[in-house]
Amino acid sequence: MIQIIQSRATPEQMRHMLESLGIYVKLAVDTRREILAGGGELHADCEQVLLTNGSQQPDIWGADWYPTRQSVGYESIINIRPSAGNRSMEIQDPAIRQQVSKIAHQLLGDVQWS
Repeated sequence: MIQIIQSRATPEQMRHMLESLGIYVKLAVDTRREILAGGGELHADCEQVLLTNGSQQPDIWGADWYPTRQSVGYESIINIRPSAGNRSMEIQDPAIRQQVSKIAHQLLGDVQWS
């Protein structure tokens, strides 16, 4: 179940986000608004939830959250943006990667779900 996370996630929200994939959460992170949508099977679904919530596509980046390792993965099809200089599924700009990591850790880090 996709959740929009605007402040520290609750254990219940984390459980809902983990329902689809079990060991990690697909994310779409809005680096301007510093919020994220997580859960579901596709990054694009999370992206759509953020767009419906008022985010702008250039501000949204796809990532994965691995709660047991407390780490972020930076690969997603929604990150392929030649017009923005990102020609790979992986976020290539170190500054954007740092923003995505910071937001994910602030909102999801150390949330106990079990």
